Amino acid sequence: MRLRLKIALLALLPLVASLLLIAVAVRQQERELLAREHAAVQRAYMDARRDELRHYVELAVSTLQPLYERTPGLAAQGSALDVERDKREALRLLSALDYGEDGYFFVYDLQGRVLMHSRQPELVGRDLWALRDAQGRPTIQQLIAQAKAGGGYVDYEWRKPSSGERAPKLGYVVAMDRWNWMLGTGLYLDGIRATLEQLDREAQANIARTMWGIAAIAVFGVALISVCALALNLSEHRQSEAKLRALAHEVVRSQEDERAHLSRELHDGVSQTLVSTKLLIESAQQAGSTALLPRALERLNASLTEVRDLSHRLRPALLDTLGLPAALEHLAGEFGDSGAMPVSMRVTGTPRELPELLNTVLFRVAQEALTNVAKHAGAARVEMSLEFGPAESPDSARGEPGGVLLRVLDDGAGFDPADAERAEREDPRRGIGLRNMRERMASVGGVLDLQASPGHGTQIEALMPAAAIRRLARDNPAP
Repeated sequence: MRLRLKIALLALLPLVASLLLIAVAVRQQERELLAREHAAVQRAYMDARRDELRHYVELAVSTLQPLYERTPGLAAQGSALDVERDKREALRLLSALDYGEDGYFFVYDLQGRVLMHSRQPELVGRDLWALRDAQGRPTIQQLIAQAKAGGGYVDYEWRKPSSGERAPKLGYVVAMDRWNWMLGTGLYLDGIRATLEQLDREAQANIARTMWGIAAIAVFGVALISVCALALNLSEHRQSEAKLRALAHEVVRSQEDERAHLSRELHDGVSQTLVSTKLLIESAQQAGSTALLPRALERLNASLTEVRDLSHRLRPALLDTLGLPAALEHLAGEFGDSGAMPVSMRVTGTPRELPELLNTVLFRVAQEALTNVAKHAGAARVEMSLEFGPAESPDSARGEPGGVLLRVLDDGAGFDPADAERAEREDPRRGIGLRNMRERMASVGGVLDLQASPGHGTQIEALMPAAAIRRLARDNPAP
């Protein structure tokens, strides 16, 4: 999986997971809120209906109160006919006290016989004492028992006049003992069910809108991250192409510079020596003398030495046979022997085998650093060191366990790195040595650190971390 895809997934997955968790939490909260709202609405509805029923019955009783209060006097006078007349008048008044299509009063005697039922007149005169509902509960017995206990509320089922179907009902009953009556009324409760179902529908609609909102946010977030990732990818792709083109141009320039250098070396050194040797041999041949042959042989030996030195500068044989420390020691000796400046070389830590590519890069960095010192520093002395860090301890190699550090330090004139970078930006042909060293180290995962100041010399450190060494060895196995 590519790094950019991993980064995109790391950005997308937490966002999607967070939005999913938010959606789950919101849905759970809305369900809990709906349950609390159900309970609150049902409680308020039932409280209001209970008060309403009690007020209806109190109104009916107050309407009948004048007739009911005369009963003890009439009974004492033996006027049973007048009592019955008052009861009939009371039933007539109650039948006229309807309130709505499904609101009415009913009257039973305390033995369960129907005395008045304005919505079901066919029940009048029937004995419903043994009537039971679908659950087997004795409906009339419950109503009469509650009335005898002082009055109160009873939940039961009864046929609803407006629909003709059985529905749950809340009744309120009282006993009128002087007349042997149970008086009551009731309200059907299917309305609360419709109200709660309407609340459920509205809550579900709110939940759906919330979920769609969260989904829209998720889609927008994913799209935004994808667009940003695409834009970043395109930008990095363009930058990478520009860097590759610049690197390709740099490689071409380096190749041309190297070829020009080889051409000059061959033309100015080896070629001229061979030409003078050829002239000496021809002169000896024409003169028939061997006196010039020793001089010709001396120049041939010089040419061989020059070719060998040129070959060594291109690719030292010691680097392949004895390793990096020996090649660096030979390089330091060459610079000292050339008379440019004395170079001391030391190796610290336990030398170990390094990838071939890393050996070449570090050698080229050392070679370029010494060349720059010889050309520009005016140094009296140069110190070069190669440090191998222990595998376990970070006490050396600049705090990198298992790392390798190449250091080149001179006591020359020094320079200002900021000025050098500014000059390099103004003229890319300047500072090519430092740029080459940085690019070489970056190509293998290393770091080049430059410390310099005018009048205080220059120090160059090429650090190769242990992780980069392992990765380089894995990607470039030894042949």
